[in-house]
Amino acid sequence: MGYTPLGAQLPEQQKAWSKDAIRVFRENFFFAKFMGTGENNIVQTIKELKRTASGDRAMIGLVQNMRGSGIVGDNDIDGRRETLESSWLEVHTDQLRNGVSSKGRVDDQRSVFDFRTQARDQLAYWRAKIQEELMILTASGISYQYNTDGSLRTIGAQDDPRGLAFAADVVAPSSGRHFNFTSGAFVAGDTTAISSSSVPTYGMIVDAMAQARTVGIKPLNIGGKDHYVYLCHPKTFARLKKDSDFRTAVITGGDRGMTKNPIFDGSTITMDGLIIHTNNRVFNTAGAASGSKWGATGTVDGTRSLLMGCQALAHADLWNAAQWYEGKEDDDAKNVISIAMYFGMRKPQFTSRADGDTVQDFGLMAINLAL
Repeated sequence: MGYTPLGAQLPEQQKAWSKDAIRVFRENFFFAKFMGTGENNIVQTIKELKRTASGDRAMIGLVQNMRGSGIVGDNDIDGRRETLESSWLEVHTDQLRNGVSSKGRVDDQRSVFDFRTQARDQLAYWRAKIQEELMILTASGISYQYNTDGSLRTIGAQDDPRGLAFAADVVAPSSGRHFNFTSGAFVAGDTTAISSSSVPTYGMIVDAMAQARTVGIKPLNIGGKDHYVYLCHPKTFARLKKDSDFRTAVITGGDRGMTKNPIFDGSTITMDGLIIHTNNRVFNTAGAASGSKWGATGTVDGTRSLLMGCQALAHADLWNAAQWYEGKEDDDAKNVISIAMYFGMRKPQFTSRADGDTVQDFGLMAINLAL
């Protein structure tokens, strides 16, 4: 176990410090702007529990649109009313904790406030980082054994996140929502087919939005207008900026309105109803070993962008905040601070009529590109 200095603290200071830590978490957590309890959110947060034989689980309902042709004229409607088709998505939940410990009383006296500041910031940042990583991996259909740069996760003395109750619910992108963009066209998603010609263009954005609407991914309604969010790696956006059609579209048609909505905070650009965000943790293979990357020989670095609409992810937050613990160990010689959260996440899927009644991802599309 690693030890770090910790100073004495009055009870009233503990309360103020806990609030500060939550603030730090919110400032660092990229997905905070996309989350809410209603359906008109990219990440729908669930706070209600359903008791099951194996524990507490969060549930979210998915209701499909009606598809009947209706009743003509005065024809009898009794016994002919359409049945609403719905399903329930079960989100498994689990606890995840981390903590720090002081070295002892002597070091506590030497550097009291520095340790508390570092403990606050580092634990809050860890909470934001691990949740953000797991959300991106879940949405991208990548196992928790990997980091978001494609490298294998180093566990050390702590636990493998694949032990979380919801880790087994991570599934690969569905066939009708998974694409490569290669040589200026969308083709079926296949990481072994990624090559140097798999680069983004303005035409990709136009086609991606058209595809999302065609298969029924519900856009976000913001200020009475429909929007999708395109989450990509900074290098993907850099390639986009080199495309002449994209530059022209930015100059002549960039959307400069509605900046008060938090979903626009930190966005790179908005055009044609698409809000482009970049994030270093978008899944890529830069950290994977040669032979384990993408392409026919596993040597091409790739990245998986996400085009997201309503209910792209379901997130259960059963404590509605982190739980903080401050205590003693080693005969009260050392101070310890821990943070715990009880949460879960899952990518909603449903039986899609637009895809021949096959099971498809509900609110997002995965787009593979060269990094």
